[in-house]
Amino acid sequence: MGTPEFAVSSLQKLVESDCEVVAVVTAPDKPAGRGLQLTPSPVKQFAVSRGIPVLQPEKLKNPDFLAELRSYQADLQVVVAFRMLPQVVWNMPPKGTFNLHASLLPQYRGAAPINWAIINGETQTGVTTFFLEHEIDTGKIIFQETEPIYYDDTIGTLYERLMRKGAELVVQTVKAVEAANYPQTPQPSAETLKSAPKIFKETCEINWNQSSESIRNFVRGLSPYPTAWTTLNGKICKVFKTSVANGQESLTSSDTAIRTDNKTYLRFKSADGWVAIEELQLEGKKRMGIEEFLRGTKLTLNS
Repeated sequence: MGTPEFAVSSLQKLVESDCEVVAVVTAPDKPAGRGLQLTPSPVKQFAVSRGIPVLQPEKLKNPDFLAELRSYQADLQVVVAFRMLPQVVWNMPPKGTFNLHASLLPQYRGAAPINWAIINGETQTGVTTFFLEHEIDTGKIIFQETEPIYYDDTIGTLYERLMRKGAELVVQTVKAVEAANYPQTPQPSAETLKSAPKIFKETCEINWNQSSESIRNFVRGLSPYPTAWTTLNGKICKVFKTSVANGQESLTSSDTAIRTDNKTYLRFKSADGWVAIEELQLEGKKRMGIEEFLRGTKLTLNS
């Protein structure tokens, strides 16, 4: 059960490991592209290419869907990047239903764990498999694997590594459940639980009143998608890469500093210094580095 590219890696690994995948459950086709043509999810596209039956329920409690799902007589259900399941679904197979989550539970429960781990400046995250229970992301842990978060990691680079590591962990978990030899560890209690709520466009606006490092982490945690943004020349400007800047700009009272003579830069004042914009995309333009951007864009800013 899964929908995006992140889930495809696990599905492919299961197929290549000779696990008998009797069916796939994924989201209904959705309009996409300029023509808004109905487009299947990445998981459906892979399943169809391998001849695996695909179920695409609008509602997970629909009696027809439940009857069809039950007809496959699955021993175990695997969930990777799918929606919340009702008990009638996750309780159906005799060996249960487990989920792959892209964090070290109990930290970063929620829809966007990879994003929030980077945004919060973590230096380590990981993947967890756990059995589903009533409360979301709270079931007993089966296995966990850690993964470092590097200084220049973005959601794009970390996503790729966790996707691959998660696929390996899914296969390990399936094999362990098949052999009836696996741990079931209650999630440890923690004084502070960091959450990973769903990210919306409003979430992605840069707050320049934060520290320079916090802003750098915020941009990394949203790059390349859904992308941090600010306003520039009265237009929405997506920001893909920044760095913490040091220099004489701290002497100015302006919120923005631009130089295009011996050195080209665009910097915004933060709570404790300056943030240099390195890659951006102004509304109506392509994504580009700062030098190319400033060569072709006239900015009405104080410097």
